[in-house]
Amino acid sequence: MLKMPALDEGVLARRDRIVADLRAIVPGEGVIDSEAGRRAYECDALTAYRQMPMVVVLPSTTDQVAQVLRYCRDNGIKVVPRGAGTGLSGSALPLGDGVLLAMGKFNRILEIDYDNRVVVCQPGVTNLGITTAVQGDGFYYAPDPSSQIACTIGGNVAENSGGVHCLKYGVTTNNVLGVELVTIDGEVLRIGGKHLDADAYDLLGVIVGSEGLLGVVTEVTVRILRKPDTARAVLLGFPSVEQGGACVAAIISAGIIPGGMEMMDKPAIVAAEAFVHANYPLDVESLLIVELDGPAAEVEELIGSVEEIARAHGAVYARTSESEEERLRFWAGRKSAFPAVGRIGPDYYCMDGTIPRRRLPEVLRRMYELADSYGLRLANVFHAGDGNLHPLILYDASKPGDTERAESFGADILRLCVEVGGVLTGEHGVGVEKRDLMGAMFGEADLAQQQRLKCAFDPGGLLNPGKVFPVLHRCAELGRMHVRRGELPFPELPRF
Repeated sequence: MLKMPALDEGVLARRDRIVADLRAIVPGEGVIDSEAGRRAYECDALTAYRQMPMVVVLPSTTDQVAQVLRYCRDNGIKVVPRGAGTGLSGSALPLGDGVLLAMGKFNRILEIDYDNRVVVCQPGVTNLGITTAVQGDGFYYAPDPSSQIACTIGGNVAENSGGVHCLKYGVTTNNVLGVELVTIDGEVLRIGGKHLDADAYDLLGVIVGSEGLLGVVTEVTVRILRKPDTARAVLLGFPSVEQGGACVAAIISAGIIPGGMEMMDKPAIVAAEAFVHANYPLDVESLLIVELDGPAAEVEELIGSVEEIARAHGAVYARTSESEEERLRFWAGRKSAFPAVGRIGPDYYCMDGTIPRRRLPEVLRRMYELADSYGLRLANVFHAGDGNLHPLILYDASKPGDTERAESFGADILRLCVEVGGVLTGEHGVGVEKRDLMGAMFGEADLAQQQRLKCAFDPGGLLNPGKVFPVLHRCAELGRMHVRRGELPFPELPRF
């Protein structure tokens, strides 16, 4: 059972007054308090855990966000920021005695500045929406999560999202130049801007990936890139996942940095091919998609080098895209892998951990051994180039004990990632999913220091409590603690 912060009965007793006060700040349809209306917000894409919010607020201006946050601070009310709800770690899981601050109305692109190669947009703009706005002029936004058609840039900032083309061009933190942030005190801060580097402390690096624990982002400035002259994708098939994994490390060690390098195992290959018809080979155990981009002559040379490395590692299949349509079809299979796998099992649990590339063969082998020990099926599809794994654990939630086994299996995978020198997450964030595993990676002193940073932004602990940290400490205690003190209770939250 998942534990969350204790409900504040005093706040719940004042619910009607709170709703009326919030309606004065955000009039019209900006406040949702009906049960049916709140039900749509009870979870994010980690649907195993659900909690009805006390009230949902949909602001449309930065001033409204500031007023709501200041009101919540003054009245001791918890706040959970939410984007499109596509997150997979429960970071946007509501609180039964808290305000869910849904940022969907912040959906405009404010400025396209080609001279500085940036786009200024509101956090509710979709990831793909940025590229759509600039692609006619030969530009694009590099980070491209598989959910890019729906996920928003504000959520990408909160989770430091990645994507299939982040190996060469970086994840969200490498492509965000500035944000407008509203603190729990209602202060509006501008951090960074259109310039490449900011002076003083790297607060932007702190904000990106902070999962709504430090403030609410109301504007984002992102870097856009020129489309490469040429981009071609190579499909490489191997008779084992270990050989495919070894090829990944060999390509990088040869000094080749592809625009993207993704890997799928046989269950994922078969599911994706049936779903998209991308012309994937079905007689291989693992498939690499390696995209090379740049000047045409360079791309042609690199394709030859990659194919040579692949043959040396036992590749039995190689095919290079001969048109832009074919390249996009190769990627369509990969980007549709998650919904495709949903067709081969009643439920699946999508994990997210990162490991050193050279440990890929070992980790893949050990994951299959774990699958056998748990009696559950496993499909692998992941960002091979940067070692960001996304194992999909197939289970049946209608079978007693299956959900618990899937969660235990997932926890063992994440512990394995840490054991081999990796980390608990690559792009999905910690949220509630990995919160209670943070101790596998960080010591008590590490976690206390991280909480001190949160306290600098949010001394009352009102922003997204119950996420990331396995134990909550009162800020006043953190300044002098050497052992666990001043802990706040986490009551159990039922799983669905």
